[in-house]
Amino acid sequence: MTKTLKLAVNGTLMRGLALNPNLLNVGATFDRETQTESAYRLWNIDDQYPAMIRVAAGGVAIAVEVWHVPLAGLGIVLGQEPPGLAIGKVKLANGEVVLGVIGEPLTVEGHQEITQFGGWRAYQASLS
Repeated sequence: MTKTLKLAVNGTLMRGLALNPNLLNVGATFDRETQTESAYRLWNIDDQYPAMIRVAAGGVAIAVEVWHVPLAGLGIVLGQEPPGLAIGKVKLANGEVVLGVIGEPLTVEGHQEITQFGGWRAYQASLS
């Protein structure tokens, strides 16, 4: 049996989006859609991908997908992520803590905050 880790993704790694093949190519499997706890904010990075950051105050629940990623594939997925994104701990709405894609604070400086949309898909839908 392959050892896997749960990974929460909030942007282009989600099903049907640009970088989702990066998960599929390492044998990751979709678990569920859910939300983070109300402690995160979200920014649009050059209309290419979002960056999510945990905050002490003023956070909201952000839509995420949870995936089971083979341990051996996690580094491959991370290596293919855009600059300024990293793996950290993310707390889900149900209290579970999993690994997740988070943004580095410097990455969001000068970029459009899109927290009010509650997620990348909702933001993208607002553009059409």
